[in-house]
Amino acid sequence: MRLAVRLQHSLISLMWDIDREPTEDALKAFVNAVELTNNVLCKINEELICVPSDYYARNFIAAIQRKIIWEPVDVSNHSNINEEGIIMKLEAKNMSEQEFQETYNRIRDTGEQLLKYLKELRAGRFKEGDSTQGLQSVEDNLTKALKALAEQKYQVAVIAAMKAGKSTFLNAIIGADVLASESEACTVCRTDIRPIDAGQTPRLLEYQAGKREPIVLIEGEASEIRQRFLERTHEIRAKSNQDNTTRFELEHPIEAISTMPSLTGFTLVDTPGPNEWESVSFNTTSLKQTALEALRTCDAILFILDYTAFRDNTNSELLQDLIEQRKEFLAENTGKIYFILNKVDRKAETDRPIADVMESLRINLVEFGIPKPIIYSVSGWQGLLSKLIQQGKATDSHIKDFEKFFTPTDTQRDEKGRRIIPLPEEIAPQALTDSGIPIIQETVIQTITQNSGWNLLSDVLDELNKAAKAIDETFITDIRGWQLEFEELLQKIEEYKKHSDLAKNQVATVKKSVEAQKQILISTFSQGINKFADTAKKRIATKIERVAENQSKKSLPQNKNQNLFTYLLDKIGSLFEANSSSEPYKIRVKNRKDAEQIGKIINEYCTPIIQNFWLDTQDRLLRDGTKIREDLAQRIRKEIQAISDDLSEYIGNALQVEIGNNPIQFPEFEFSGIDAKVQHQQEAYRKKESKTKCCSNKTYEVDAKIDSFRDVYDIDLQETTYLIQQKIDAQVEKNLELLQRVIQKQVSEDFRKGEKQINDYINRFQSEFDYLLKERATRELEASEVIAILESQRIKMSEYLNELVYVREILDSWKPRNR
Repeated sequence: MRLAVRLQHSLISLMWDIDREPTEDALKAFVNAVELTNNVLCKINEELICVPSDYYARNFIAAIQRKIIWEPVDVSNHSNINEEGIIMKLEAKNMSEQEFQETYNRIRDTGEQLLKYLKELRAGRFKEGDSTQGLQSVEDNLTKALKALAEQKYQVAVIAAMKAGKSTFLNAIIGADVLASESEACTVCRTDIRPIDAGQTPRLLEYQAGKREPIVLIEGEASEIRQRFLERTHEIRAKSNQDNTTRFELEHPIEAISTMPSLTGFTLVDTPGPNEWESVSFNTTSLKQTALEALRTCDAILFILDYTAFRDNTNSELLQDLIEQRKEFLAENTGKIYFILNKVDRKAETDRPIADVMESLRINLVEFGIPKPIIYSVSGWQGLLSKLIQQGKATDSHIKDFEKFFTPTDTQRDEKGRRIIPLPEEIAPQALTDSGIPIIQETVIQTITQNSGWNLLSDVLDELNKAAKAIDETFITDIRGWQLEFEELLQKIEEYKKHSDLAKNQVATVKKSVEAQKQILISTFSQGINKFADTAKKRIATKIERVAENQSKKSLPQNKNQNLFTYLLDKIGSLFEANSSSEPYKIRVKNRKDAEQIGKIINEYCTPIIQNFWLDTQDRLLRDGTKIREDLAQRIRKEIQAISDDLSEYIGNALQVEIGNNPIQFPEFEFSGIDAKVQHQQEAYRKKESKTKCCSNKTYEVDAKIDSFRDVYDIDLQETTYLIQQKIDAQVEKNLELLQRVIQKQVSEDFRKGEKQINDYINRFQSEFDYLLKERATRELEASEVIAILESQRIKMSEYLNELVYVREILDSWKPRNR
């Protein structure tokens, strides 16, 4: 008896010491001491020592937090250190590439270990007759989070006017001369450049509408891919894209991210610039749509501008088409948008300094509505050649160009005064630095890791923490369930069922509220689409009305600004001169072929006007809709969170244990975006109707109304106007239906995510209670041993919780300002 008392007093004294100054080593020693003490007490038939269920977790967390705040660290790695070499507080700072990679690895490894532990735990319990069904959702969510961590995509859009050197710039980032560059526009559709390992074979893929699998155009060396890509681009142009090519995909090592395995989902998105929209004879609307989608969805956006002509009409068009109508959106995303002044290697001695050119560009951008534009000067050609030489992959042509343009002029001389020309490989490293490419790579990667990358790590960490706490709460519930009297446990389980049913009813009430909010979102889209229809119809009517006015005057307009009438004159002026109709709204010609040609020209002029206006409208609606959806998702989360918190509080009070809340989480990696939903729905329509998607080149074209009288043919302008307006109305009806379906699916999906999380929470506790009753009925005499096992399992779980707390502290020290 005396021995038992002494042992108990020793443990109590040790617990007091740990409470005053918790450390990981002391807690591990305490675990061993409790186990050894209980073994002795068991042999002498004395009552075993039961440590409170939350004791270990509470003190482990306190120990790790104390370690973070007070532990001495390497001064070289931290700037916020006091005179004693102690970090007093982790201040927010930028996250380096290495720090991002290390934190990524730590989260991945902890998650994989936690998942392995959970599977082993479930397997062991399954052998004992527990289906562990309540932990299935925990395992599923862990698996999903780790999958997202491994596969997350980061997109960098590169947009440029024609002749700005976009392909050369991209080649410099890739580190290979693989994309063709010509004086004509090369980008006929979107090209995604995805990284592969250095040992893999590069290849070029082509995706076509209506086909699930891509066509492999070529596999092999960069030069071979470059030539085949150029040939295929010419084929598409020559045949007006009769194969309905939607995009290309280039699989190739990307030198810029070669040291960051965590960015395997990195993608360079080569998008067509505005003047490339007009340089092809096929679906120019899809080219503009690609660029607008990139602005909305990409993690970083690079506008490539030509140093030699950034203020000419070409680059002004780039700024006007993509920036002027989106000032507010771009101003909100300034940190991820960069303006790259390319081809600075072409500066002549008599040209003004590059810094002056950049200042002029800055003023220009501010006038367009970009408050604090981020501008870099660069020579893509110099950067590419420097990388190729360093890699030993430069051809003779590459080396000659490098020696001609980038060899320093102020070289050293020998004792006889002869110039010493350094070898290309000797000056390539400095030439690469001088090109400006490395600093752009570093900046873009930091933008990704500090924003989208940080958000991903944070979301995944939250999912891991939620899973770890769920497992820990399972142990807490089991321990307390074994400590309660059996009848008391039965009573509490019955009461829990009533509270959980009440929670489900409250969630159903939230669903009704969500339905009302969904209608508001639909109404917002509907108003925008209907406004587009009214404005578009008025615009077309005005254009055609002007033709009638000029016809009634029987004279050519003095103002040479292009409108439909001057466009018709340019195309078929002789037919107008021969027009004998006295009615201004009719154009009379002598044969049907001429009449049909006029109808075709009217379509050529009017259709792009409607299409471009629709794309601008759609772009605004999708941006506004995304914000509204985010607000609605947060409202759903808060309302369901409140219900979940009430249930957590009840469970904690009923069992007299410390139960944390069940965080209702909507991680960004689970939200594909409204753009993706719209594309998916459009694909469904294409399969259903076997027609081109909305906003194709044919969408708003009509067969002009032609009346034949004996030997003449009249094109009825009023009837043609009416037919075009009917087309607009028909397309608006389709777009309304499409967007309503997208909204309904997205909002329903958001609600189901929140609903599922609280249902999983309810079912997990119910499953555990059911198993407890079964175990208590058959193993009542083994209660002490069962509790001891559960306590040891909690110790292991506390180690995972500690690690997650520590990683969270590290991650939060790099938290972006907008979080």
